[in-house]
Amino acid sequence: MMNAAKLTERQQLILGLVVQDYVERAQPVGSSHLVRHYGLDVSPATVRNEMSALADAGFLRQPHTSAGRVPTEAGYRFFVGELMHRTDLPEATKHTISHQFYQARHEVGQWMKLAASVLASTSMAASLVTLPQSRRARFKHVELILTSGRQVLMVLVLDDGQVIQQMLVLKESLGQEQLSRAAAEINGLFSGKTLAALNESRPDVGNLADDIIKLVQIELEANPGQLGGEVFHDGWKNVLSEPEFSATDAAQRALRVLEERPLLEDLLAQTMRSSEIGGVQVLIGGEGRWEELNDFSLVLARYGSADAARGFLGVMGPMRMSYSRAVSTVDYVAGLLSDIVEETMTKSD
Repeated sequence: MMNAAKLTERQQLILGLVVQDYVERAQPVGSSHLVRHYGLDVSPATVRNEMSALADAGFLRQPHTSAGRVPTEAGYRFFVGELMHRTDLPEATKHTISHQFYQARHEVGQWMKLAASVLASTSMAASLVTLPQSRRARFKHVELILTSGRQVLMVLVLDDGQVIQQMLVLKESLGQEQLSRAAAEINGLFSGKTLAALNESRPDVGNLADDIIKLVQIELEANPGQLGGEVFHDGWKNVLSEPEFSATDAAQRALRVLEERPLLEDLLAQTMRSSEIGGVQVLIGGEGRWEELNDFSLVLARYGSADAARGFLGVMGPMRMSYSRAVSTVDYVAGLLSDIVEETMTKSD
């Protein structure tokens, strides 16, 4: 099988054109169509040979014997990672969107509804937007529960109701009594304190308690958090109207991802854990983790302020989506929401 890095320039051009054409027409792409429609200076036979090589490499497939080719999941992934040109939204579109947000900037609920509506209408996909969660939630208490050997379940509870569970592997095996003493020591020192206070305070505690404090800090810093309140959606009709979902239950299966809170939390935790605010991530297919997403792609981003609050937003559509438009839309709306959070929530503290 051909390595992705060894694709020739012509093969990369043809793969990019196949993705672009299939996104626009939802029809398998033939060699003669590519030559004619895009004015290629090679023969259909040459293009057909290159498409066959791309199919052998796993980037294209042929739905029917007599049909043209369509991109595979690997083909879309190579396109997004190597071939896609990032384009800004038109200035007129940006102006319209920013004006709408300016009018709604003092109502948190309106931000979310507007963001979901804008994401759906601009990207022509389904959208999701979570409420911004405070990054100044206070430590309430931690529990350490022995499971087996050196494995311990840490249950971290914050004063805003968030419950973060994480399996830990300790340096040595300890009994439940030792774990409970360490948890009680930590709770006595940090109950009611913010993450900032945990970072600034380095009390003289035992080695186990000190290790757990460090792990608590890591979890509070990295964890996307439970989804508080409503998750805003819009544009599901955009997905249901796509031809590939007209006679299948794939769309209904994917709808579970947006509606079932634990599934969505797992998705965000796994894909957005290390992303920066404003960073956009593209999830193509189920990535071997979520069967419900095998026919879909998501474009996701964090928004907010690292110090005050943060949330998530994104769009979901078929793998045959306009990735450039989706990425540009998600990126722009995330930036607007980040500005609003920075301006309003930091001032209100």
